Amino acid sequence: MEDTVGEAPPSGPPTSRAGTRSADGMQDREKWANKTEFVLSMAGEIIGLGNVWRFPYLCFKNGGGVFFIPYFVFLFFCGIPVFFLETALGQYTSEGGVTAWRKICPMFEGIGYASQVVVMYLNVYYIILLAWAIFYLFSSFSDPLPWSTCNNIWNTAQCQNSTGVDSPNLHNSTDEYYDNEFSPMGYMHSTPEEEFWKRRVLGQTEDLFVPLGPVRWELALCLLLAWVVCYFCIWKGIRSTGKVVYFTATFPYLMLLILFFRGVTLPGAWVGLKFYLYPDLSKIADANVWRDAGTQVFFSYAVCQGVLTALGSYNRYNNDCYKDCVALCVLNSATSIFAGFAVFSVLGFMAEELGVSMHDIVAAGPGLAFMAYPKALSLLPGAQFWSVLFFLMIIFLGLDSQFVCVESLATAITDMFPRVLRRPGRREILVLLIAVVCFLLGLPLVTNLIDTYGPSGTTLLFIACFETVVIGWVYGADRFYDNIEDMIGYKPFPVLKFSWLFLTPVICAATMMYDLLTVPGPSAAIIPRWAMGIAALLTLTPLVCIPIFIFKSLCENAGGVTTPSSDLRQACPHQPRLTLCGRTVVEGEMISHREREEEEKLATSGL
Repeated sequence: MEDTVGEAPPSGPPTSRAGTRSADGMQDREKWANKTEFVLSMAGEIIGLGNVWRFPYLCFKNGGGVFFIPYFVFLFFCGIPVFFLETALGQYTSEGGVTAWRKICPMFEGIGYASQVVVMYLNVYYIILLAWAIFYLFSSFSDPLPWSTCNNIWNTAQCQNSTGVDSPNLHNSTDEYYDNEFSPMGYMHSTPEEEFWKRRVLGQTEDLFVPLGPVRWELALCLLLAWVVCYFCIWKGIRSTGKVVYFTATFPYLMLLILFFRGVTLPGAWVGLKFYLYPDLSKIADANVWRDAGTQVFFSYAVCQGVLTALGSYNRYNNDCYKDCVALCVLNSATSIFAGFAVFSVLGFMAEELGVSMHDIVAAGPGLAFMAYPKALSLLPGAQFWSVLFFLMIIFLGLDSQFVCVESLATAITDMFPRVLRRPGRREILVLLIAVVCFLLGLPLVTNLIDTYGPSGTTLLFIACFETVVIGWVYGADRFYDNIEDMIGYKPFPVLKFSWLFLTPVICAATMMYDLLTVPGPSAAIIPRWAMGIAALLTLTPLVCIPIFIFKSLCENAGGVTTPSSDLRQACPHQPRLTLCGRTVVEGEMISHREREEEEKLATSGL
């Protein structure tokens, strides 16, 4: 498919079909077969488990409808600007998460490496959630559901079902499996769904911070199955990814729609919906509410991970990525809000059925997907059917997010070493190597440390500050706007420019400082020193990439550390790179990059 708007850039993305080779045997860089594949891949990445369980819980926790105020502030002034910046950067440079920043501004190549470290963390731990969901899916075929009774070998003497009556067959069976004196919740009684989650699935013991426990073979097999499926979804590159997302990105919506209509027709559904949305105006002044909103936006929109840049890099040069990004952002936030209706309507039914408060129901926090919601489904007629439906939705929501993250890492590595890896059969080996390494790392590292401190909010905010400052002030917001106009035919809404220059970095920096200065909660006191050391290492590893490459660039080539690559098309090279209020802040190039390249060639040939 050839570019249809304007003249193809002389050095822009190749327009040859995927799979063709150059004279030296190196394959050309692939492109999406059509816009639908790109949009569905982006939707599959940004719409995931956080939309179904994390957003509804945060909404309830932070004042119901009031939470929408800080959420949309962060969305409009941080989430959308960074989302579009990264996507447009990938489309303009036709490079992955590392080499795109190398071409735009060599000194800040470390931004790309920092984002790939975060993606590596995600590749290791995010798929663990899929392993849990697969485990629940297989368990959903049991009758009765194993988390609905206390008659199982993993239950303790403290287990009580919803009626408050202890199981008559409990006490003899648990002595062989666990110590009856330990209650996973630390209370006199625990529920069967809590014990299934904590003792059967996680194998939790009294010491929550043991360095390495035995590998649980059932979960290991579920993890292996998840990786096998993930591998065969992307092993052929976007030729296979673009086809798989037609199913993985759309099927969860069908299941979510079914669960929604089933939920709102249940008795007590209105109680749950009111609990979900009723505004608590006192929360609006709580800084923690704003921090939670910012963190949710950054995680939900997959920014600062290099994934959006990688997916955008497979677009045609003249694709209208601006309209695509706006539509995807609307879809993402609408899905989060809609998922809350599906979740809390069923939880409202559960509260009325058991005669308990909604506060007790949602005490599981973000673990709603593995405790409260399965329990609610077990109360419905045909509980096995609804459980299978729910966990299939969870698996497909997580699967496309996972394999797009792996695709991003593979793209970044391939673009760094194109002459080695862009050859027949090399990509399949690279993806297999990534899958095997991440699978092995996932076996011993199934802990909360990676989840909390790996792709932490502080890390993402730090990267976002640098991304917007580099594009806005170093490369030049006006020059980037000229690049975008050259691609899509018009300039985006002016608010984006001022967001890159002022709003996004200021909001992100303020939130990050609050995060760092906030005193840890009481639970931090029980975390051992070795665990805190690992947490600090996980947080600092991506962050140090940026100053390391700044120092490296200054030492190697202090004169050209901010000069973009000469093969990037500049539509208006002599125009100012940045203007404010009609005044020129940063001048344009005296000569174009093409002219500079020609001069260098002439100088070299004359020697």
